Amino acid sequence: MIFGDVKMSTEEIGQFNTILEEWIPSDASIAIAFQDTFVYFRSGHQKIQLAIGSKVPTDSIAYKVIQTRKKTDAIMENLMFETPYYAIGYPIIMNGEFGVLVVVLPPLFNIQCPEPYQFITGKQAEDWIPTPIDQISHFESLQKRTWFYKDGEQYKTSVTLKELQTRLPNTFIRIHRSYIVNICSIKKISRDLTSNFIVLLKDGTELPVSQSYINSLRALLEF
Repeated sequence: MIFGDVKMSTEEIGQFNTILEEWIPSDASIAIAFQDTFVYFRSGHQKIQLAIGSKVPTDSIAYKVIQTRKKTDAIMENLMFETPYYAIGYPIIMNGEFGVLVVVLPPLFNIQCPEPYQFITGKQAEDWIPTPIDQISHFESLQKRTWFYKDGEQYKTSVTLKELQTRLPNTFIRIHRSYIVNICSIKKISRDLTSNFIVLLKDGTELPVSQSYINSLRALLEF
C-alpha cells in the first residue's frame, strides 16, 4: 500500500495491529501520520472527520508527538469529535521516515492510570524479595510464567507482561512478545548473522528484538 509518499506493506501494518490488539478496545480509532500529514486511518465507532492527506492540527496529540518525538497522552477537548476523548500518540519509524501512530479511545472511555511500580516482589526458592524497579534488567514470559532478572539472578512474579506494560516507568520498553527490557541495562544493540536486531545487556544477556516491536525501539532510542 502507498499512503502519500510513504509505502506501507500489509506486513508492516500487521505489525502495528499485533501490538495494538493486545490492549485497545475494538471500537478505538487508529491514525498514522508522517511529517505533517495523515497517511492512514482506521475508524472506530466515533463520528470523525479525518481524511487521508489532511494536515495534522497543531493542537492535536499527533502534532505534540511529532514535535517532541516522545510518547504523549492526554484527554483532548472536542478537536475532531463531538465529545472529549482520550488519545495516545507513539513515535514510529517507517522506511527511515519519522512519524506518529495515534490511538483514539472511545469518548469518555474510563482510563485508569495507576502509579508506576517502584518495586516488584519476586519469589526465589521459598523466599519473597522486594526488588526496586530500577535494579531489574529485564522481564521475561516463559512457560506461562513471568520472571524478572537482577544482577543475573532470576525471580518469579505473578504480574504478567501485559500488566507490567501499564505500570512500568518509561525507562522500560517491550522488545518482544516475551521480553520487556530496562533501557538503562542495555549495553548495545546490534544485528545477528540473519540481520535481526539483538539487544545486549550489561550483564552479557542477549535478547532478540521481534519485527513487531523494532519500530517502537528505534523511534524511542532514535537509531
